[in-house]
Amino acid sequence: MSTGFVHLHVHSEYSLSDGIVRLSDLVQAAAESRMPAVALTDLANVFGIVKFYREAVAVGVKPIVGSDLWLENPADAHKPFRLLLLCQNLEGYRQLCRLLTRAYADGQHSGRPCISGEWLPTPTPGLIALSGAQDGDVGQALLANNRVLAEELAHRYQAWFPGRFYIEIARTGHPHQEDYNHAAVALATKLGLPVVATNQVVFLKPEEFEAHEVRVCIQDGRVLTDSRRPRRYTSQQYLRSQKEMAELFADIPEAIANSIAIAQRCNFKLELNRYFLPDYPVPGDMTIDDLLRQQAATGFEARIEENPTIAVQRQQYAARLELELGVIVKMGFSGYFLIVADFIDWAKNNGVPVGPGRGSGAGSLVAWGLGITALDPIKYD
Repeated sequence: MSTGFVHLHVHSEYSLSDGIVRLSDLVQAAAESRMPAVALTDLANVFGIVKFYREAVAVGVKPIVGSDLWLENPADAHKPFRLLLLCQNLEGYRQLCRLLTRAYADGQHSGRPCISGEWLPTPTPGLIALSGAQDGDVGQALLANNRVLAEELAHRYQAWFPGRFYIEIARTGHPHQEDYNHAAVALATKLGLPVVATNQVVFLKPEEFEAHEVRVCIQDGRVLTDSRRPRRYTSQQYLRSQKEMAELFADIPEAIANSIAIAQRCNFKLELNRYFLPDYPVPGDMTIDDLLRQQAATGFEARIEENPTIAVQRQQYAARLELELGVIVKMGFSGYFLIVADFIDWAKNNGVPVGPGRGSGAGSLVAWGLGITALDPIKYD
């Protein structure tokens, strides 16, 4: 990964307000263009990362995970800034998830989940930060010609992300963008900060711009012919090739090289095909599977006492119970059933209403025996 360019700022179809990039198309395009890696940085979410990760690994493209965050604007809550965070490792991913969760729970402004700089620990582990280009707080300070504030903000980011903060620049044809780029490069030079180029991708090909504008109009409740609607995007925000990006930033080659350097630093691996459940307390002389079998059998006997008429079908019930327990144990779901049973039991004993259950698990004899459900599945076929 020593040459070329890596896209680090990409919104997919999971960025509901402005992205139309399908994940399968994204990784396929990256593979066909021989890009060593590509990032998924949806707007204020990481909803698409499992699908993205699987598909990228399958075609030999390194997946980089992050998010384009709304950053609270203390001066005007209705006009938040942007901050791009990329995960270096599992610790960074967890930190990003905590920030996003808190943004949705505590940081809502004008329908946007915003993070606050006060939530960032010093330093913030496992994350690389990009300044958000002209939409970030540093960028807005530079465009306002407030160099003192821009420097203060940059120093703050250096404390939060020591050695991991990059000044983001882009050339996508937005108004005042070159003014920002010149000021941003000057600031980076003065403070010894690295710069990195992005293309703020929201669609894959130039000809998809009109379709993207339709998507934005649907989100904004506008029509294409409305001359007063804001034009926040340009036809240049597509997945440019490595050659195109290198030519576009031929005067700032380090901005291209740093995209590769960042990709090399991001090594988050998503562990798939494994269930993560709390550890259910088990007596020292038993396994979790033994405990499930014991409680299911005890519950089944209690059901027979309540319904003596089913005693004549004991053999049928016992055979099905054993079959179900074998499947549950084989799948590693013993703890899951015991945890659900614990929740239901507590609810019933504390006046909390519970539903009849749904899905295949709710139709099991094990669930009936554990008290998770109240309907005999054999009686009702």
